[in-house]
Amino acid sequence: MKSLVLRTGVLALLVMTSVTAWADEYDDTIKVFQEAGQSGKFFKNSYGYALFPTIGKGGVGIGGAHGKGRVYVGGKHVGDTSMTQLTAGFQLGGQAFSQIIFFEDKRAFDEFTGGNFEFGAQATAVAITAGASAGASTTGSSAGASGGKNDAATVGKYYKGMAIFTVAKGGLMYEATVGGQKFNYKSL
Repeated sequence: MKSLVLRTGVLALLVMTSVTAWADEYDDTIKVFQEAGQSGKFFKNSYGYALFPTIGKGGVGIGGAHGKGRVYVGGKHVGDTSMTQLTAGFQLGGQAFSQIIFFEDKRAFDEFTGGNFEFGAQATAVAITAGASAGASTTGSSAGASGGKNDAATVGKYYKGMAIFTVAKGGLMYEATVGGQKFNYKSL
């Protein structure tokens, strides 16, 4: 019986520690975007945002990316989201990056959270902690660059109510691909 109580206590302690670490990951990523170039200004003027602390991406010919995040309105966590990306074309390597999507107004928030939401095709080249990107989709095109944790790269300004910023975390990946990001949302 003592052994069971001890094991349960240790398990509870591990769970509490991992939940705290998870919360810190989001807080740390928010701070990075608040202190980074252009993205910091969006926190004051946006309706809300979707935050992905880490998105992992890799590919050799066929590639993919995935990350989990949270959605905030007025600084309050209102739901969870996930991003999945499949790409085809010339690509080699892997990378990790943080991403934030700002919603200009309630209409943009509702569009993102209303079901499966997608961003269109892109072409990207990222090296270690600096990145450069360009994108084109059925909704428009954009370009940007990032130099690491203190400089967020804009992959667009508000377009149809949404603005995307990324910060490279590491890795090396070369791409000339066609693909898109698909998001799922689950309200709390």
